[in-house]
Parts: sequence; structure tokens; C-alpha cells
Amino acid sequence: MGEQASDRNRDVDDPGQSSRTSRKRPDQHADPIEGTPLANATPIEPIDFVRTVALARIMMPESVVRLSAGRTAMSDEMQALCFFAGANSIFVGDTLLTAANPENDKDMNLFRRLGLQPMELEGSN
Repeated sequence: MGEQASDRNRDVDDPGQSSRTSRKRPDQHADPIEGTPLANATPIEPIDFVRTVALARIMMPESVVRLSAGRTAMSDEMQALCFFAGANSIFVGDTLLTAANPENDKDMNLFRRLGLQPMELEGSN
């Protein structure tokens, strides 16, 4: 939030920020939350966010590209575009730092509509 497209592109390609060999890359579509430093920031445009996800997938083909903070502010269509662009992971549970996550039923319904199969949670066996 508040950065330019060139900043997001640099973050994907900058080894100091995230390596091409990195195993996980969280992408956040942070919604402005009162009382946080970015409370008055302008959110990234949805299509620009999807482009960032696609760039992360191209630059780091073996990595987990995870949708994290801000999913409650994303439409189902935006999340679908992110998955089709290369996102392959989400955070689940009640809260991620300051932002709530969507309910499990909402995620499962979206996955069903998109024909996606969720992976088993690590440590659930």
C-alpha cells in the first residue's frame, strides 16, 4: 500500500527481499485498519495485485505464493484471479495479526466453485 508498481516488481526480484529460491512468498492486499501506520494508505488496485502474484509465480516457480492479509477485502473474483495467476496457498484461522481471515466455509465454497482441492494442513496427521 502506497508503493508504486516498480516497487512491487523490485520486491519480487530483489534477493534482499525475497529470493528466487525462497520457499514461501506471502502477498498481502492489506486493507487500511484504523490505528495502524497504513490506516490512510490507498490500497493497491486489484489488477495490480494480481499482476504482482503472477510476477512472483514467474520469478519463483518453485515457491509457495500465499495470499495472506486482506483476503476479507478481496472479492471472490479477485481471489480467483490470484489463484489462476499463480497463488497456491492461503492463511486460514481466525486472525492474521490485525486482520481477520475469511471463514473456513467461505474458503471451501470458493475452492469448490474454482475446482481447487485444499492440501492437508501441516501437522494434521
